[in-house]
Amino acid sequence: MKLRRAAALAVAAAAAGLTLTAAVNPQPPPEPPVSLPALTPAALAARYTANSAAAAQAATAAARSGNPALARSLAGLRHQHLLGFDPNGPGEAVEVLGNLATARRVVILVPGSDTSLTTFGSRGSASPQGGARALAAQARRLDPGARLAVIAWLGYRTPSLLSPAVLTSGNAGQGAQALRPLVISLAGHGDQVALLCHSYGSVVCGLAAPQLPVTDIAVFGSPGMDASSVRSLHTTARVWAGRDAGDWIRDVPHVRLLGVGFGADPTAPSFGARRFGCGGDGHSGYLQPGSASLRNLAYIALGESGKVTP
Repeated sequence: MKLRRAAALAVAAAAAGLTLTAAVNPQPPPEPPVSLPALTPAALAARYTANSAAAAQAATAAARSGNPALARSLAGLRHQHLLGFDPNGPGEAVEVLGNLATARRVVILVPGSDTSLTTFGSRGSASPQGGARALAAQARRLDPGARLAVIAWLGYRTPSLLSPAVLTSGNAGQGAQALRPLVISLAGHGDQVALLCHSYGSVVCGLAAPQLPVTDIAVFGSPGMDASSVRSLHTTARVWAGRDAGDWIRDVPHVRLLGVGFGADPTAPSFGARRFGCGGDGHSGYLQPGSASLRNLAYIALGESGKVTP
């Protein structure tokens, strides 16, 4: 909690006049997005098999290099449906739950700061893998016959919570560039796509939003979307916002000054988003099983907006 409060104070200091230079916060050039296979059972199976083998190889290398936490996380990915995988640096992984070949709705979970291959599945429902599993299970309970696929998307290098990068949209811009081709490909296949974006991930979704073919964008625990309002997102999607009353993110100033900060509060009435109710589980508890926020996010994922509760 002290670290989280420190992050909020760091943003406040930045808003008061802290200048971040390129030397302090260098941003590498964006990498070209990895092309998707055809969304057929055979093509997806081949992709999953190749990435599973790559994860197993990376797990062995991590164990040999004396990194047991990473090795355990990678071992947990070996038999999963990985649409994308990159073991370099903090790493990237894109895991699919459900049948992507036959899905008619696809929901993509976009995580926030301090997420890497090491933490991809180690924090329960607060991690991309655990959160995706909780969401998929909740959706099955609400609509057992839904043709829904859930994607845990760690497709960008997330910033560290206590680094200068977490105060700017540099990493988020790279994430948006990687996210857009995936969404466009899925929509081109005929899928209805929704984005569920946590914390710094909501900045990624805000930057990716303009003219993106999605039905819904839901942000939770958001510091801002690098936008002043729903209108400025230039999207036809339903835009949702939720924040738990005990979430420390409420202490982050909703400003943008000298490239620092992410603008207006998406939960403010003036922003224009649809509000959804959350439980009492704090910044990392939005996908906690049994929570009001998980239930509401599952309804958004299913496209059942009329059942979302404030």
